[in-house]
Amino acid sequence: MDRNQFFKEAIMRISGSMEIEKALYESYRYLKEFMPLDNLMLMHPDFDGCFMRVVATANEDGGYLDNRRWELPPQVMSEIRANQVPEVMLINQPEAHFIAKHSLALGSAGSSIIVVRLLVDNKLVGSLIFQVSGNNRYAPQHAELVASLREPFAIALSNTLRYQELLSLKERLADDSRFFQDELRKMTAGGQIVGAEYGLKGVMDMVRQVAPLDSPVLLLGETGTGKEVIAGALHSLSNHRQGPFVRINCGAIAPSLLDSELFGYEKGAFTGAIATKRGLFERAGEGTIFLDEVGELTGEAQVRLLRVLQEKELERVGGDRAIKVGARVIAATNRDLEAMVAEGLFRKDLYFRLMVFPILLPPLRLRRRDIPALTHHFIQKKTRQMGLKRIPELAPRALEDLMDYDWPGNVRELENAVERAIILSRGGPLVLNMDRRPWPTTEARSPEGPEPAAWTLREMEARHIQKALKACGGKVSGRGGAAELLDMHPSTLRAKMRKLRIPFGRKGLG
Repeated sequence: MDRNQFFKEAIMRISGSMEIEKALYESYRYLKEFMPLDNLMLMHPDFDGCFMRVVATANEDGGYLDNRRWELPPQVMSEIRANQVPEVMLINQPEAHFIAKHSLALGSAGSSIIVVRLLVDNKLVGSLIFQVSGNNRYAPQHAELVASLREPFAIALSNTLRYQELLSLKERLADDSRFFQDELRKMTAGGQIVGAEYGLKGVMDMVRQVAPLDSPVLLLGETGTGKEVIAGALHSLSNHRQGPFVRINCGAIAPSLLDSELFGYEKGAFTGAIATKRGLFERAGEGTIFLDEVGELTGEAQVRLLRVLQEKELERVGGDRAIKVGARVIAATNRDLEAMVAEGLFRKDLYFRLMVFPILLPPLRLRRRDIPALTHHFIQKKTRQMGLKRIPELAPRALEDLMDYDWPGNVRELENAVERAIILSRGGPLVLNMDRRPWPTTEARSPEGPEPAAWTLREMEARHIQKALKACGGKVSGRGGAAELLDMHPSTLRAKMRKLRIPFGRKGLG
């Protein structure tokens, strides 16, 4: 055999295609003429995960991309990494070899193997594996022959790995672009914080104080007080402002999906997981992640979040590799987390990790001085959103009515009241007569008789939901439904109704 001609022909096949599986198949067909060969494989080491990954395989059926793993003990991987193994290993009895015995993934007992280490600039990029059935099938001349192909195969594997990395990065960038474009559409225009100099002055002082730090922040307050706006201000004033601002409503996602949405999942982690998906924490990168309604987290998600806060790392669902997390965490809730801890519904250790820097947002009834500015802000905002040519004016005494109202729905209720008034105005002055509101500031007496001096928490919650249902004509979900009015996920509201034995439909309007 002419060695020069052999080397030239082999090089032509190794470099004959940009697709590594095709090049490997052509190499397999050629090399099979000179040595016994059933399978030809290219492998790449993952030292953190302690395994070798099969990149491509060629055999009689053809060449194809592969993604199998060859698990190895940490000690063996350390030896491989430190170049403490031969450049070419002739293994005629893999079940007795110090490396191959740990896994017979390359072939069952009763096969022969040649392993060729592939290096580029003295750095290990992978291995070339020759495998054939039967012990003692390979001779030293076979090992000598394939050793001459180390360099071209190393370059081919290195180029393939870089190409796959570029493709993966391109897919990630495209995925992130779609995700953040959707987030951008959801964002409200402007970002103005009305009341920063009056009712929210104390809040904004605390925001400026904690924003430059990486400490987690917990925003507390009734529903509709503007916790998301304050979270946005924390992000824009922080060292994470160059990164994305990712928000998620923990109560709006089914409990079974919450883990995978927040922390991602590996391919094959569950039925339907046909590809690896990064969660919102990974998408946030070095930016900020805002967890609204953090009290709705499942027990499993609470454990994972605690690890993120304590160790700055996570594991995807179905994965076993730690992934570093650089995002700053801001959480918010309108629930009493301390009471949930006492009831065993929320982890005590997570509660104290989130309570590093709590900020309490005052309800609108305690910052009435901001109501005029908020009203005019919402009038301008809704006028732009509706495409109206003229900004409507307020009817006489409209502001007085607004100032006299207690606003149990807070800023969100005021925004909805303004939008409703603009829709009903038909171009005339805006009438915001809160005497016709579904939420009276003082309770009317029950038709069955006077109300008791005090209600239990369960009775108050039931009355609150019944009033919302009555205001919405018994409608639970959808636009104009009680869930929207109460700022709750429809499934959460239905669960509460069942627990409180409130009938569905018009039967629950009593």
